[in-house]
Formats: sequence, C-alpha cells, structure tokens
Amino acid sequence: MGKIIAVANQKGGVGKTTTALNVASSLGFLERKVLLIDADPQANATSGLGIDLEAVTKSTYQVIEHRCSAKEAIVNTPFPNLDIMPSHLDLVAAELEIVDNQDREYMLKTALKEVVDDYDFLIIDCAPSLGLVTLNALTAADSILIPIQCEYFALEGLGKLLNTIRTVQDYQNNQLTIEGLLLTMHDGRLRLSNQVVDEVRQHFQDLVFKTMIARNVRLSEAPSFGQPIMVHDAGSTGADNYLNLAQEILARNPQLPH
Repeated sequence: MGKIIAVANQKGGVGKTTTALNVASSLGFLERKVLLIDADPQANATSGLGIDLEAVTKSTYQVIEHRCSAKEAIVNTPFPNLDIMPSHLDLVAAELEIVDNQDREYMLKTALKEVVDDYDFLIIDCAPSLGLVTLNALTAADSILIPIQCEYFALEGLGKLLNTIRTVQDYQNNQLTIEGLLLTMHDGRLRLSNQVVDEVRQHFQDLVFKTMIARNVRLSEAPSFGQPIMVHDAGSTGADNYLNLAQEILARNPQLPH
C-alpha cells in the first residue's frame, strides 16, 4: 500500500507546490512509483508538469465529488515513474457543493482506495487554505509535510495549522502524523534566514528535515518550462536539495518497499 503525504500550509508563498511537484518527481527518479494529486484550484502543480489546463476534463474536482473514479482522472507524465491527478479551477466549487454531504471530509479518502495500492507514494498538493478540500486531503493522508519559509513571519499561522492537524487526528484521521517540517527559500547569507532556521529547529527538533531548500533561480523558473527541477537542470542546487529530501523521506519510511 502506498503512503499518502499531504503537502500543506495555509500560508501562501512558502514553496508548497514547488515542494510537492519536486518531491514527487525526485521519488520517481529514485525508482518509486508516484502519484501527484493536485488539490489546489490554482492548478500550479498541473501546469508545472507541462499539462495544458484547457485540456483537463477529469480532475481532482470530479474525483472528490465521485463523478469519476480516481483511475479515470489520472494522467501519465513524461517523467520517470510519475503520474498526476490534475486540478482545475472548478475545484473552488467543491467546497460549496460537498458541504451538505454527510461524508464530506472523507470524499477523497474513499476515492483514492482504488489506486492507493498502485503507487509507493501519493503526494497531495494542498491549497493555501484550511478549507474543506484541504480537510479532505488531511483525512486521506498518512502524514503531512509542512514547508516553512525562512522569513520573518515563518511561524505565523503554524500554530493554527497544528491545531487543525490535532482536530483532524481527534475526529477524522487518528493515524495522521507529521512527516516533517521543511525549511524553504533559505539564503545562508542572510542573518534573518539563519535565525529562522535556529528557531524552527529549536522548537521542533527531530520533526525538522535536515535538508533545506535554498533560494534558487533555476528552481523558480522550472515550472514555466513545464518541468520538474530534476529535468530542467539536474545540476542545480534545487535539484540537489530535492533529491536529498526524497532520500531523507525514504530513510524515514524504512517499512515501505525498496
């Protein structure tokens, strides 16, 4: 059975989609079978893999509403061992359309049952909000990976996210764990950046990944080419960082098949 990891932080601009997309692709390069699930209406993970959003007819939106099966929505990518369940702007409507459903928090979990055994990892890119679609992702997930930007307001909102995780653990998914906190957009030349690293490591200790994601121009431009960083520039710092992170995730999950 594959491990489902939700990449979530309700704070925008922390490198969440960049992380979901590049962790998924790096795990694929390390010969694990991966499904990237785009659960963000902005669909940046979808376009970041070169998929034409206009051509998407079956997406996470239809899957959550059980209008199509997960298998029907999955699209193969040209990248090693990587499939995607694309998103679409329509996903915004799901928040309202499933709100009266008795099983509204479990819609995605139920839909993924038919494909969870087909992959080693299922990575969910969540929207920068704590709405019903993100709640579906956290209910479906085995763990949550939290990107934290190395900037002044880094820990702002983190308490709210941790409270949400505790609530999900209490009511919807008592198996949910924290995969780890990932420090992103790190610039070692800036004292503030290093202070944030120290503060996060002091607060959360072993929960923080050893790997940090450095600020990297090649990493920022890769989505505009519709490519993960491993394909866009395999020799870049960004590619090196995400490959290290993928290896660290594998080391944290020795129970999964190698």
